[in-house]
Amino acid sequence: MLMNMSELLKVANENYFAVPAFNIADYSMFNGIMEICEEAQAPVIIAIHPDELSHVGADMLKAVREKAFKSSVPVCIHLDHGASFEQVLLAIQSGYTSVMIDGSSLPFEENIALCKGIVDAAHAVNVSVEGELGTIGSTDAEAEAGEDQIVYTNPDDAAEFVKQTGIDTLAIAIGTSHGIYPKGMKPELKLDLLNIIKTKVAVPLVLHGGSNNQDEEIGESVNRGINKINISSDIKVAYYDKMREVLTDKGLREPGSIQPPCMEEMKKVALHKIRLFKADGKAKLY
Repeated sequence: MLMNMSELLKVANENYFAVPAFNIADYSMFNGIMEICEEAQAPVIIAIHPDELSHVGADMLKAVREKAFKSSVPVCIHLDHGASFEQVLLAIQSGYTSVMIDGSSLPFEENIALCKGIVDAAHAVNVSVEGELGTIGSTDAEAEAGEDQIVYTNPDDAAEFVKQTGIDTLAIAIGTSHGIYPKGMKPELKLDLLNIIKTKVAVPLVLHGGSNNQDEEIGESVNRGINKINISSDIKVAYYDKMREVLTDKGLREPGSIQPPCMEEMKKVALHKIRLFKADGKAKLY
């Protein structure tokens, strides 16, 4: 079933689990993610970043929507890290049911104004909106855009931000970075900060940069009220590492021979995340 983020995360917020937001960059990845979520009976967010949308083409959204409609689990199609009104408008026109507008690098009042404008446009057509306050780090050139310096979310500012913008979900900064952490870099999440933000903000909270973090910390963030966790690098590493292995057989050329083993490796990682987020079996709640 296809729904927007507000509908999807309301249930997660009430029942203390997190819905995985898996970034997909081709149709076989999408099929693999849908297969494992249906097997685990887990709600899912199919996240497609503007760069990923440019790669796959907006027309693919028609097939994504069709599969989501027919799915046995709740599905949201989400624009990850939209950077402008134009990108968000294209996403809405293409069939996304949820959009993120990332004004986190802007001054506070400008971020509010940008988010509020998006909320006014998106809510008119039943599309939910995610905003971000504070900044996420970035670890390498292949990672999504991030900042060299993490700016942690201020709890009082978060409450005011939600109030003034009317956003449906809030991405917060508590110490994660996009991408794969380099050797010797060990992220440490400020879980006490999450506790404070949770007391001041009623909308569901989002954690970006969910890949390559310690399971214990991610699991505890779910216990403390994170309701959506973005996973991109971990599933792509699994998918393409296996593809590099498969392609050592120079006789292979058909996607039907090359991609299925890659999908299976990706599905193993995705299932681990689903269980870590306590999302398995939660489709029955919708």
